[in-house]
Amino acid sequence: MIKKIARKKCIHIMLVYTGGCNGCDIEVVNAVFSPFYDAEQYNVFLTFNPREADILVVSGCVTKFVEESLRKIYEKIPEPKAVVAVGSCALMGGVYKNIGGDLGVSDFVAGPVENIIPVDVKVPGCAPRPEDIIAGIAKAIHKVVEG
Repeated sequence: MIKKIARKKCIHIMLVYTGGCNGCDIEVVNAVFSPFYDAEQYNVFLTFNPREADILVVSGCVTKFVEESLRKIYEKIPEPKAVVAVGSCALMGGVYKNIGGDLGVSDFVAGPVENIIPVDVKVPGCAPRPEDIIAGIAKAIHKVVEG
């Protein structure tokens, strides 16, 4: 009961980078949690522990190297949980989907996030604006609080 009440009062977000250029990571960490947007004033905090996370924010194309790690992180997040895919790479592979020339996409990129774990909210853009990321996180909060 205490945990349920606490989750409604304070949302923890875990950011996972799965490959790419880091543009979306910069927008999430340096913009959304900067003093200008200050998500922490609304009790939305960044964490690096999946066991205390409520929302998983995934950025970058999912490379084969991190595919299994992403699944393990997702499984460790307690229910109810939500996943937000941020950026073109996370949604469809971005510029990395055809990397490898004759080798093809299957040699490096495992696919978009939704091919690996279920995605609740999609935030398009390269890199998406901080306002769009905040709107995506707000949609995910409703699932966590009400779920």
